[in-house]
Amino acid sequence: MSPDIGLANWFYQRAQRTPERKALTFEGVTWTYREVQRRIDALAGRLRKLGVHSGDRVAFLGLNQPLFLVVMFAAARLGAAFVPLNFRLTGPELVFIANDAGACAMVVDTQHRGLIDRIRDELTTVSSYLTTEAAGQWLSIEGAEPAIDHGVRVDPDAAALIMYTSGTTGTPKGAILTHANLWWNNINAVFSQDASQDDVTLAVAPLFHIAGLNAVTLLTLQKGGEVVLHRSFDPGAALAALSQHRVSTMFGVPAMFQSMAQHPNFEKTDLSAVRMLICGGAPCPMPLLQIYEARGIAIQQGYGLTETAPMCTFLSSEYSISKLGSSGRPPLFTELRLAHSDGSIVTGPNIMGEIQVRGPNVMLGYWNRPDATAEVIDREGWFRTGDIGYTDDEGFLYVCDRLKDMIISGGENIYPAEVESALSKHLSIAEVAVIGVPDDKWGEAVTAVVTLKPGSTLTLEELRDFASKSLGRYKMPRRLELIGALPRNAAGKVLKTELRRQLVQAIGAPDAAMRDRYRK
Repeated sequence: MSPDIGLANWFYQRAQRTPERKALTFEGVTWTYREVQRRIDALAGRLRKLGVHSGDRVAFLGLNQPLFLVVMFAAARLGAAFVPLNFRLTGPELVFIANDAGACAMVVDTQHRGLIDRIRDELTTVSSYLTTEAAGQWLSIEGAEPAIDHGVRVDPDAAALIMYTSGTTGTPKGAILTHANLWWNNINAVFSQDASQDDVTLAVAPLFHIAGLNAVTLLTLQKGGEVVLHRSFDPGAALAALSQHRVSTMFGVPAMFQSMAQHPNFEKTDLSAVRMLICGGAPCPMPLLQIYEARGIAIQQGYGLTETAPMCTFLSSEYSISKLGSSGRPPLFTELRLAHSDGSIVTGPNIMGEIQVRGPNVMLGYWNRPDATAEVIDREGWFRTGDIGYTDDEGFLYVCDRLKDMIISGGENIYPAEVESALSKHLSIAEVAVIGVPDDKWGEAVTAVVTLKPGSTLTLEELRDFASKSLGRYKMPRRLELIGALPRNAAGKVLKTELRRQLVQAIGAPDAAMRDRYRK
């Protein structure tokens, strides 16, 4: 019989083997693996009594906290799929996702109960609402039911998670990540990241996002290490935790590492225990890589998506200097290729194409969306990422941009990430996002949306003069917009669609077709 690689079973097996080791530290309290498993089994017993069975869906809404992980593993112990909800969504958005997933039970932290109370009548499939303390129509997560003593053996290809994409157009789609997807992603990660049972991981990215959950957090638990969990990201608190808990690994998006580097405590923080900082979610600007390199820490970039659970490539430490800026190579059990816009496969180095991925970590498909699944996964199992990149002559991937973010100006293809990397070196710029906006002459005009460092000023002429030293003339910004902060989603990604929408409203568009494109 093949081994049970189910999400809940591997944690259970870890708790049997290293019950006394530290598993979770949260707000001054540390739980061992034995203690976490007891809570998992108790909640699984509670959910079973409330009617949750194999194949059902259980949703969670709340900030980062141990309960997130307990609910996830408890659902898996029963053979149910876990649906993590983005706590920054509005009521109508949550209604759509919960109803689309068909969640039968919902666990909500105290902070978000009021929001759910306002939309209860619209949640057509939810029959049980649980929270930390019983109140009114809310049931307590703790009940008198006996804890379960064994979990359901799941099909490896059954849904473990349904994670709704944070796409900025259309309705969200639920990526079905199976137990096998998660298992094989972490097998890839074990060989790529040299994970150790002595690792201490700082988890500050939202757990409802695949990278926050499975870039390193679940891997650390699988290996028997300790996860130091923060409710949300704060640069000062993150720096303090790196030193206090002797943190060895951490995942973050570029904006997180940037704000940590700009914090007044950065230079004096003890980072001697840090073994690996993994950066994902967006290309990491070269100046930011160099800041951490000066502290003796190589930020190791990885590339992945919700649909790939998430690892597609990883840059191991031995190449962190020689391949600075690369996202690395595919792990052992995942394949990668590039395709031209006509569908033909790129066969040489340094040629841009759409990144496509195949492997056991690629999602089963989108929940109840066979049409959308067919659009991105072909008959041979290749998943179209929608990202543009190229590989060098040694097979290292360099992610350039989102296909949808590419700017076409005067007939030239311009990749914003390249322009952003060049502009970010300007001493006055704190952050920059480059987008295309409608232009009568050029079709699209390269536009730099910039937040300035305190006390700094910047004009378009100054920016163009600076950019001319490293960028071709056609890539240089034709517009400069100064704003207080870049709009971001919960995963830290800049919402470029929102920036375009705001600018189109401000400047108009030359024709209806262009207006429609940029308002999507």
